Amino acid sequence: MTPDDLSIDYEEGGILTTKQLDKTILSKGAWTTILFRYQNWSDAEQAYGEDKFTIRRYQKRNGEYTPRSKFNITNVKQAKMIVETLNGWFDEK
Repeated sequence: MTPDDLSIDYEEGGILTTKQLDKTILSKGAWTTILFRYQNWSDAEQAYGEDKFTIRRYQKRNGEYTPRSKFNITNVKQAKMIVETLNGWFDEK
């Protein structure tokens, strides 16, 4: 298994309740960090919701990747605020 094989797709009851749309591998090695873009299924609306984002850290041990931590970015507005803040910090230097 490699970081390229890691996914957050999750199926329950025959429904893909978490659908991975994209990912970027931020770091590889004994500790791998991946930024995922995904959507969750809404039973009430019978559709996928807005895009969400999560940063996941995996530890590789004996050839297996084990999830160790995650940070969820719950909407596009929050994601844009993070990007703006980081860009502002970089502009200060």
